[in-house]
Parts: sequence; structure tokens; C-alpha cells
Amino acid sequence: MTKIIAVTNQKGGVGKTTTSVNLAATLSAAQRKVLLIDLDPQGNAAMGCGVNKSVVLYSSCDLLIEDIPVTEMIVSVSSIGFDVIAGNADLTLAEVQLMKMTQRERRLANALQQVKDNYDYILIDCPPSLNMLTLNAMVAADSVLVPMQCEYYALEGLSALMDTLRNIQETANQNLYLEGILRTMFDTRSRLTKDVSEQLVEYFGERVFRTCVPRNIRLAEAPSHGMPILQYDKNSRGAIAYIALAGELIRKENK
Repeated sequence: MTKIIAVTNQKGGVGKTTTSVNLAATLSAAQRKVLLIDLDPQGNAAMGCGVNKSVVLYSSCDLLIEDIPVTEMIVSVSSIGFDVIAGNADLTLAEVQLMKMTQRERRLANALQQVKDNYDYILIDCPPSLNMLTLNAMVAADSVLVPMQCEYYALEGLSALMDTLRNIQETANQNLYLEGILRTMFDTRSRLTKDVSEQLVEYFGERVFRTCVPRNIRLAEAPSHGMPILQYDKNSRGAIAYIALAGELIRKENK
């Protein structure tokens, strides 16, 4: 059964795209069929997979506003083992166009019906804001995965995101749930990191993933080579963390 996960946080720079790309890679390495959808106008997820966002024939903008078969938008990258629908600056146009459409918040959900049964996981890398693109992702998704740094400003943003999640549950997608909170850029030497981490676990309990993604130079270098960390340096601490995260998701799936 396919699971659609929106990877989102309204705060930028928290490791959202890094998580989307590397979780797709580690799930794929675990023999799961994965589609990664880049819904961020910056197109960083596509670039991090070695896909040139500037030359793709179709992008996730077309996924939202055109009636083109979704299979024509998919780029299969054999070197990384999973499929990608690239995002680029055209998504800024898509957001404007969506405002004129009926059922505008369901465009992505409706489009994914064409290919949903072909995958075990569909991961959606959302933009760092609660806009119409993110709303489409959350309406299409089964669950939301929230990467966040352990800092106090991040807690404020998380509170706003939980309010949005509840609003969507009440209005557009009653089955949407919190997949989990992923602590990223984790620094075990920082007292602040430990304090915020403890608060998260106290409030969210088992919905906080056991896996913590550390600050890791190799993880930061990988996107510039157009590779997930598993291909760039499978023995790095960053790769080991995302392998562990994929393991947590698969154990949930098996339950």
C-alpha cells in the first residue's frame, strides 16, 4: 500500500530538502519503490538528485496546473534508484494559477491517483512556507514528516505547523496525521539542543523519531555533486542517520 509523505516545515534551512532526497535514497536501497516530488520553486531536491531542473520537459508545475499524463513528468535516475518529478521557478507561476482553479487544493491529490499504485512511497519536498503548494501537498499526503533544528525559534514554527495540520484535518484531509518529527543538524555538545530535544520528546513522545541527523560535512557536500549521501559517502555519519530513519519508517510499515 502506497504511503504519501509531505516533508514540510515553514522555517527554511532545517534540512527539509536534505531529508527528502536522502530518505528517498535509503528507502530505495531497502527495495522500496520511491517517487520524490520537488514542490519547492528553488528546485534543490531535483538538483540534489542530479536532475537539471532547467532542462526538464515537464516539472511539478505541470503536475499541478496541466492535464498532462503524470508518467511523462517522471525522470528515472538509475544511479540513485528512485524516480523524480523536478521542481523549478515555474512553481511560482503555478501558485498564481491555482488561485483561479476550482478544487485548487486537491490538484496534486487528483494527479497522483494516476501513478500512486506504482510506488511504495511518494515523498513531497515542500517549500518553506504555508502556501498553496504546501496545502496541496498536505491534502494529497497520508502523513507529514517535520524536520527541525533543536532551537527555540523552531519550536514556535512547529506550533504554527501543528495548527495548520489540525485545520487541514478538520477541512480537507481528515486522515492526515503526523508521521514524526526529525531532529536535524543535531549537536550533542550543545546544552540548548539537548533542552529543546527533551521538550520535544516530553510533548510529542513517540512521534519524535529516535534517529537524530547530526551536523555532517559530507552530508552538506553531497548536493553539490548531485548525489544523495548514500551514493556520495555511504559510511558517513549522515548516511548512517538516514539509513536509520528509513529503518524506523519500514518498521512502522511492517506493524
